[in-house]
Formats: sequence, structure tokens, C-alpha cells
Amino acid sequence: MVLDPVPEAVMQAIAREVNLSETTFPVVTADDSYDVRIFTPSEELPFAGHPTLGSAWVLGPQRWKQTSSGGTVTVDADQDGAVMGQPDIQLAEVESAAAVEALGLPGAEGAYLATVSGMAHVLVPTDAPIDRLQPDLSAVAAAARRAGGKSLVPMRRVDDTNLHVRMFAPAAGVAEDPGTGSAAGAVGVLARRLWTTGADVTVRQGDEMGRPCRIEVHAVEGDVRVGGRVVACAEGTFSL
Repeated sequence: MVLDPVPEAVMQAIAREVNLSETTFPVVTADDSYDVRIFTPSEELPFAGHPTLGSAWVLGPQRWKQTSSGGTVTVDADQDGAVMGQPDIQLAEVESAAAVEALGLPGAEGAYLATVSGMAHVLVPTDAPIDRLQPDLSAVAAAARRAGGKSLVPMRRVDDTNLHVRMFAPAAGVAEDPGTGSAAGAVGVLARRLWTTGADVTVRQGDEMGRPCRIEVHAVEGDVRVGGRVVACAEGTFSL
């Protein structure tokens, strides 16, 4: 049995203190595997893509098997970054009026609920620019819940190899996320269905927050991979 590194209440308190989109608590269980728990500032998540890539990269360059409550994924880490095999993606069209209104996004092309390892994002494709969106976050939370998810993800085709994405998840304690790996694979798959973009696309996210993120997605159904470069920006210790 693998023990948690700190009590659950302390994990949540640390995640609230650092106030990042996600904070992870990995425990290495073998030479090539680890268990992880993932927290936003307000709750635990079953899975999340960005902290999966970052955790594997911090643990060292090799192939890792990561297990969270949402399932097990394989992550290949090297000196520059990491790539994960995206868990199975389920996409279903949902009613879009509330999501479109909450985002203040006219001209949206419907909405789709994307479920990945227990994470549910509401994807809202549009041809309209999304860089100046300033949504009502309470309306976003309500619209996401109404559609069965916790976030609204407006997405726009820039060209056949580039997509512009934003992600708002106030229901999970994250007003806006600069990079969302768990949604990126689904975004790539949906973009191929709607806009016939290429199999390999770059998802651009986070610029509006001053925290630019570039996510590389191989979006072939049945073989979806998500990754990118990883950079250490800070380190420190907590006295518990």
C-alpha cells in the first residue's frame, strides 16, 4: 500500500496557498511508475493533463506510468519536456445557448461535452476571435454545470495547424487556466471533425493571462498524444 505524502486536508491547504490551477502530490511506487493526487485551489481532480506532464518531467527523463483516481496514463519525459498518451475521449453534442451567452460569444458552432478520465470540459467552437472575452464567471459556472461539465472552453481555428483556446473553470476554483492538457486532445479531435485541421496541431493558450502556453497535439482518434516543452519556474519548501 502506498501512503499519501501528507494528509489530504494539508494537500488541499497547500494547493490553496500556492493558488495554481493544479498542484500535484506524486509518490513513486516503482522504478517506472508513480501514484499522484491532483488538487485545484478548491477541490481534488481525478485527472489533469498539464500537471501530469509537469510531474513526470520533474521526476526525471524516462517513460513513466502515472496512476490517479481517473486511471493510468503513460508519459514519456526527456530533458526538454513530456508527452502523454491521451486517455480515451468521449465527445457528445450538448445544448449550447447557456454556454454561448455566458461566454459572450456570438457565432459559436454549438457545444460539445468532452469527457476524459473523469474530467468533463464543455468545448465551444467558434469562428469569432476569443482574445477579448471577459465572461461572467458565475454564469460560466452555471452553464458548465448545466451541460454536465466544470469548464467552458472556447476554441477557434487559426489555420490547419494552429488553434486558439481559452479555458474558464470557476466551478473548480480556477477563473482561467493558462494551459489545459486534459482538454487539448479533445480540442484537437473536435477540430479535425469540424474544420478538417491537420493530425498534428498546436494549441495556443494563456496569452491573455500573460502566461503563454503551447500544447502539441497529435489528434488521430484512437491515437491521441498531448505534450510540449516544460520549464521549471520556481522551487521551494513548505514547513508543515
